[in-house]
Amino acid sequence: MVQQKNLEGYVGFASLPNQVYRKSVKRGFEFTLMVVGESGLGKSTLINSLFLTDMYSGEYPGPSHRIKKTVQVEQSKVLMKEGGVQLLLTIVDTPGFGDAVDNSNCWQPVIDHIDSKFEDYLNAESRVNRRQMPDSRVLCCLYFIAPSGHGLKPLDIEFMKRLHEKVNVIPLIAKADTLTPEECQQFKKQIMREILEHKIKIYEFPEMDDEEENKIVKKIKDRLPLAVVGSNTVIEVNGKKVRGRQYPWGVAEVENGEHCDFTLLRNMLIRTHMQDLKDVTNNVHYENYRSRKLAAVTCNGIDNNKTKGQLTKVDTVEGMSPLAQMEEERREHVTKMKKMEMEMEQVFEMKVKEKIQKLKDSEAELQRRHEQMKKNLEAQHKELEERRRQFEEERSTWETQQRILEQQKMTLEKNKKKGKIF
Repeated sequence: MVQQKNLEGYVGFASLPNQVYRKSVKRGFEFTLMVVGESGLGKSTLINSLFLTDMYSGEYPGPSHRIKKTVQVEQSKVLMKEGGVQLLLTIVDTPGFGDAVDNSNCWQPVIDHIDSKFEDYLNAESRVNRRQMPDSRVLCCLYFIAPSGHGLKPLDIEFMKRLHEKVNVIPLIAKADTLTPEECQQFKKQIMREILEHKIKIYEFPEMDDEEENKIVKKIKDRLPLAVVGSNTVIEVNGKKVRGRQYPWGVAEVENGEHCDFTLLRNMLIRTHMQDLKDVTNNVHYENYRSRKLAAVTCNGIDNNKTKGQLTKVDTVEGMSPLAQMEEERREHVTKMKKMEMEMEQVFEMKVKEKIQKLKDSEAELQRRHEQMKKNLEAQHKELEERRRQFEEERSTWETQQRILEQQKMTLEKNKKKGKIF
């Protein structure tokens, strides 16, 4: 039985929360948020509106501007600072989700990404040095529902059922300004009714000790799924600048609680329930994953009298001891490395053969060009020799004619002289 005593003086342990606060501020915070939904539902705009930052710039356009034939998981990170506190925000988006004609198993890349982050964290916990343990686990999944007014699609139901035991799912009605208030309320009731019918486990808000906090939690629960509107455009309304969307009938203000549930979502994600999202992820979803992984390496199917690491032929992977599983993984790794080595040798030999063949082809081409140039030179040489011979003949003929002309000229001069004498 612990007895409670009132101290007669000041000891100092009342400052312990301040120490935790300073340490947390110095270390900083990490938050990984996943957004899932069909293209064109305003996911990028809502994220930019929530954190007042430009996550998707011209160099890195939003998911709806990147044409994807299949579902892919992409991450965007930004380091934000506010009041001396820094937050490393990671946004995980899924371009191509729900855009194909056949959306069978389109949720598998998302599940694989969440499991891979759990696996990374589990491996970091298993290391000898655990001081640097980056936490990239997905803490919350905002699932965007198209404002059709006709309830959930089969894809919406199947996706949330596949992921509700792996991540905190919060359903959102996207582009709520396309619905009237009456349509929006009816749509919310229908969605929550279908969620209960299909036993989908969305994020459960914890019960608080404070009465005011319980009122806030009850208000959020009553307005689920949250109807949101995103906008980064500043509009002046009655002399006041607000973020919203301009329509012929008026302005849909993003931060006006009467127009949408944007402020409820922002307060819940950042100001009131971010730590609880982390706790639920760590204590529930991650522990379930960790338990499944550890259950796979139990030694239920091994005789205790056997030597450590020895297995019979009837032992299964689920019944392996950790040492036997490590040995099996080592053998698989060695086999994989040998296979990769053989493939690399084959590729190297193929590349060498291709290079040799290219050199031979180049050598043959050079030889052919050499022969062609040699033939051209020989032909030019023959032509020059022929022209030289013709020139020599013409010169000899010309010289002969010149000699004859000289002789005739001399004869004429002699005859003239003789005529003068006589």
